[in-house]
Amino acid sequence: MIKGLKLLNFSLLLSILLFSFCFNVSAQEKPSSTDLMIKSWDVHGKKDIENTFKYTQQCIDLYKNEADLQQASLTELPKDSDIQAFSSLNNVATCYFIQGESYMRQGETEKAKEIFQLIVDKYPYAQAWDPRGWYWVIADAARQSIKKIETGSIEIEKEEEVLLNQVPSKIVLYDAGIEEVVDYEKYGEFQNVGTKDYKYVIKDQEGLIQAVGEGIYPNTSSVRWDPEFRKAVKEKRLEGDQWLFVHSPDLQAAFFKWATSSEPMGVKLFYSALMLEKSGLIKHAIKCYYSIIVHYPGSYGWTYFKTPWYIAQASIAKIKFLLRRHPEIGYQLQDAQIRIINGYDNDVSNDIVIAQPGRLVKLGALDKIKDKIKTRCQEDKIIKKSGEGKVRVVQYQDGKWQLLLNEQPYIIKGITYEPTKVGQSPDEGTLGNWMEEDFNSNGKADGPFDSFIDKNRNGIQDEDEPSVGDFKLMKDMGVNTIRLYHHPRSADKQILRHLFDNYGIRVIMGDFLGKYALGSGATWYEGTDYSNPEHQKNMLESVRKMVEEFKDEPYILLWLLGNENVYGVACNANKDPESFFRFANEAAKLIKSIDKDHPVAICSGDILYLDRFGKYATEVDIFAANSYRGDYGFGYFWEAVRLESDKPAFITEYGCSAFIKDKPTQEAELAQAEYHRGCWEDIMINSEINTGAGNAIGGIIFEWLDEWWKGYEPSIHDKKGLWKGPFPDGTMYEEWLGLCGQGDGKLSPFLRELRKAYFMYKEIWR
Repeated sequence: MIKGLKLLNFSLLLSILLFSFCFNVSAQEKPSSTDLMIKSWDVHGKKDIENTFKYTQQCIDLYKNEADLQQASLTELPKDSDIQAFSSLNNVATCYFIQGESYMRQGETEKAKEIFQLIVDKYPYAQAWDPRGWYWVIADAARQSIKKIETGSIEIEKEEEVLLNQVPSKIVLYDAGIEEVVDYEKYGEFQNVGTKDYKYVIKDQEGLIQAVGEGIYPNTSSVRWDPEFRKAVKEKRLEGDQWLFVHSPDLQAAFFKWATSSEPMGVKLFYSALMLEKSGLIKHAIKCYYSIIVHYPGSYGWTYFKTPWYIAQASIAKIKFLLRRHPEIGYQLQDAQIRIINGYDNDVSNDIVIAQPGRLVKLGALDKIKDKIKTRCQEDKIIKKSGEGKVRVVQYQDGKWQLLLNEQPYIIKGITYEPTKVGQSPDEGTLGNWMEEDFNSNGKADGPFDSFIDKNRNGIQDEDEPSVGDFKLMKDMGVNTIRLYHHPRSADKQILRHLFDNYGIRVIMGDFLGKYALGSGATWYEGTDYSNPEHQKNMLESVRKMVEEFKDEPYILLWLLGNENVYGVACNANKDPESFFRFANEAAKLIKSIDKDHPVAICSGDILYLDRFGKYATEVDIFAANSYRGDYGFGYFWEAVRLESDKPAFITEYGCSAFIKDKPTQEAELAQAEYHRGCWEDIMINSEINTGAGNAIGGIIFEWLDEWWKGYEPSIHDKKGLWKGPFPDGTMYEEWLGLCGQGDGKLSPFLRELRKAYFMYKEIWR
């Protein structure tokens, strides 16, 4: 998930495209529409009005006829890779949009409205690429701009309550199977366990069918004999694409739809299990998840961002989560592990699956108490350490890791603190520095010191709602760490010292290491090249400046390199991960030559190219990554880090929206809190004091406060989904990620609505 783009202006944000070729044309050649569109954004961002209209009009004049033909050929929005086939349509509409924005910036609102309305009327199927990771519909943005002109900077949307009375239907099983926990050894043979040649050979298929029950392999077709299935067919409740059923309140229909779908068996079983889980049929869901591990350990699907999703690994995590949440079941999953050799890139053709299905074992009385949190003895031997000063990471003889601060264990209870005033946006070059903003002119930074809790959510500051400040609120919640970057905006040492001295909150200080071309000297279009000596030199100088400036500050906890660079965006780490990790290794060496008091971490994108990290970045002390995997935690993340690098790890970003389409505020906030609870539980389960991988040293929530600019219009709290993923309704609403809201925006940057997740953390962190 790309967050560092908030630091860039509009011209940089929207000029990066999904094309691998350069637009280097001679004066005699006809320039491409994409080339002209890129130039238009560039000069518009520089407020060069003359050239803005020169390039936009040239694109319109050359490609308008083709754009009109492409628009006429469409009956709906193109999807995925098809979008690029309509480049003339997309680029002409974008150039019109830039003209409208330029007129609006100049105060010529009637001309701006005329152009925006032209886009709405003539180009409803045109889309533009946003490098945060999605396409946006230009006509929708044009409508928002018209509303902004006509109604002012703030638009309040009414709470949607369409489905408040729609209660999810429960699944009623016609055949639950004769065994609650299937003894697979009765019905077949496990062969070559723990090797690439693993397989489970069924020898009594009829017996296994009876044991597992309906919807579970190999009994997936029996749902057709279920009377409820025939009823659902008759009522036409199974019509439509199966993906539309993933978050349907009709769980019975969703279960039937997935059990009879044509998806690959691993995908089919996972979503069948998910429907059973949602319906409260936990034992049957566990059986279904476990069937994936036994029969389809190498199964995979694809995420929204076209990265592989290994289903059996997720199923192991799901089973452990459900057994943890339902101790009354009285079982545990032992010795299950699915390792995918070569499984850290986007190429599944060379995957080698090492499968060990393990087994579900009934817990005895001693088993039920031995998983409690333990205390490490002082005599436990340290076999490895990184860092020689007051902050270091150590590994004990049992293989587990701790972060130590002044010889005491330190769990990172972190949050991303980047309070943004409603109406500000990097897209428009108006994003301020929260350390310096003082809109009430009282000599103090607004967010840290002057924010107040709107307890009754009436949108005003009542007499019993004094200003308390975010720093105090974060301390009360239990936060001990925030994450910052030393560039491109400067960090105020005085305010960070105040944060530490008065509230005990420390800072993870980072350098973007060439992401978004920051620090490398590269242009946005070429992107940082980690094999380029000049780029390397510039980045190392940036890292050196950071360390020399902050190394003696008492609030520094550790250093952080990058921000999910492996996803690309103005850097080539996604194309050349080996060079990137080799360079990160050099940066870590440089830091250690200057400062031995603080360890060095890297901020990656989940576990993409983790094997390269383990091989080439041995000087980096800690592996960290942004990861959004769902309410059950981070799955195989911890085990993968243990196997591929044997490093301690933490999550640099995780979170969930406080908005769900067609659901009331209270329900959405509860779902956000439960998502966070599951993530933090997973972090603690895998920490040194518990029974998981033993390498988790904490996590950083994304984020403290809603940012209204993420969906384009910074004066509207946008409710449109920006990408699909493992969230309560399957959609990420980027403008609703805060543990605090800003109300209707009128009292921004001061008003705070504390959500349920805030109080959940206050309970478990304190």
